[in-house]
Amino acid sequence: MSLSKDIDDSVDPSKGGDLVGTLYLVATPIGNLEDITHRALKVLSSVDLIAAEDTRKTKILLDHYTISKPMLSYFSYNERHRTPQLVEKLKKGQSIALVSDAGTPGISDPAYHIVQSCVAAGIPIVPIPGPAAFISALIVSGLPTDRFVFEGFLPLKKGRKTKLELLSRETRTIVLYESPHRVLRTLGEIRSFFGERNVVVARELTKKFEEIVRGPVSSVLEELCRKQARGEYVLIVEGASGASAHVVE
Repeated sequence: MSLSKDIDDSVDPSKGGDLVGTLYLVATPIGNLEDITHRALKVLSSVDLIAAEDTRKTKILLDHYTISKPMLSYFSYNERHRTPQLVEKLKKGQSIALVSDAGTPGISDPAYHIVQSCVAAGIPIVPIPGPAAFISALIVSGLPTDRFVFEGFLPLKKGRKTKLELLSRETRTIVLYESPHRVLRTLGEIRSFFGERNVVVARELTKKFEEIVRGPVSSVLEELCRKQARGEYVLIVEGASGASAHVVE
């Protein structure tokens, strides 16, 4: 794939003129504020409105780069209500940047509903790529990266056992997100359902206290039990192999 140093006017909100606006899905840093692209800053500086999962966290980023733009909250509990409002603004020619509190919109964060609505309405959607926590964790894990499956957060109750049983037969590297309140429980369940599998646990990626723990699940669980759980976690789990591997239908 070839690269171009030029930014096409079609992805520059300041070069408007179409009757409908454009939705920009802008990836933002997962910790270190320097991990943002020039293109993302240009878009955030030029759009009419920023729809943010957490306006307080986004304001920290905007203030850091001296960007002042109107913001509207857009998170999991209001996205169905907000989506029609944002689509209407886009239809009237406004350009909107959608950002999550950290990382890439749509990856375990709100975006699906508005993207689906924009596709149906014929509204242009432009991805502004950048950080994603699970990719950062995967590439430093030391586990195979040629084939992997991203599952995000496991179901909290209904379907959790079924999902774990299914994943125990998955031959690809498995990538999960987990909260500090459930990480020990999830690792314990991985040991119970998967057996003594190699895992990698990453937290606070790109931040001052970044930590990556590798090893058999029992030893990783033992080490984490001695520490205070904080921050969001990425769990990378070795895929099934040999006699324990079955075709997942």
